[in-house]
Amino acid sequence: MVAYPGAHNLDVVGPLEILATTAYFASDGEAHYDIAIVAAEAGPVAASSGLTITASLSFEDVLSDPDNIDTLMIAGGHGSSNALKDPALLSFLRAAAPRARRIASICTGALVLAEAGLLNGKRASTHWFWCPKMETDYPGVQVDRDAIYVRDGDIWTSAGVTSGMDLALALVEDDLGHDVALQVARFSVMYMMRPGGQSQFSAHLVAQRAEDPAINASLAFILANPADPLTVTALAARSGLSERTFARRFKDETGVTPAAYVETARVQAARVALETTSRGIEQIAIGTGFQTAERMRRAFQRQLGVSASEYRDRFRKPSDAQAPIRDGPG
Repeated sequence: MVAYPGAHNLDVVGPLEILATTAYFASDGEAHYDIAIVAAEAGPVAASSGLTITASLSFEDVLSDPDNIDTLMIAGGHGSSNALKDPALLSFLRAAAPRARRIASICTGALVLAEAGLLNGKRASTHWFWCPKMETDYPGVQVDRDAIYVRDGDIWTSAGVTSGMDLALALVEDDLGHDVALQVARFSVMYMMRPGGQSQFSAHLVAQRAEDPAINASLAFILANPADPLTVTALAARSGLSERTFARRFKDETGVTPAAYVETARVQAARVALETTSRGIEQIAIGTGFQTAERMRRAFQRQLGVSASEYRDRFRKPSDAQAPIRDGPG
């Protein structure tokens, strides 16, 4: 794992903890992964939170042994802006990448990989806030704005912060199989597969962007009342605007039509109900404004690529799932 001044602690530690936890599910009790943190120089590295990360290896140490890299990972963080201009770091990545079986980035670490030329012609993800920068600065990269993580051949990239743990869990499944990955996910109190993508945050993020008071109030009303008849006519009347003016100002403020936003808000409300209640699909569809299970199914397929039933199944823990009873972290 490559760290640098200003790297995000969780970007470094989160994925490594997932990899390290696999040792508790090895039949022989041995570690599956030999983990090392690398920096320009071995020793303390100041992370963005003010905590210190200790690198056990320097760039030179790693490059001196051509066979010691299996997975090359790089963290993201506020310090990535400076990392993009660090010739020693970029030179190390270019030299180490061909020796690695695979390369992975967490959050804005993808920008550093892109700056090093390692994502040219690749599909990749990064934190939603930095996706426009990656698209503008690195046109050779196909940016997936919605993905939690992306695998393109031997390159793995992830979205913001905690998605690095999702990526690490996918690496575990790739290396050690589904059963071990599932045990690690349960032990870490994580979902084995987080459905959807960064769009799962979009309804509230869009609401935070709006500056027009009338539109802002409408967004808040939609989020709080997804089951209401949220037509343009009804929303425009609530805001005291004509339908045409309301629709135009709504799209100017949010970038989407009122209908598209209402659907996103309803999907978001339905997701919460599917995750946290035992109510039936039809009941949830009515309670979140879809009216029928079929309409909700189509909306889930459009936005998340899975049906409402599939979404719930992915979150359901089997009744026979038991965490191992042995000494472990946490």
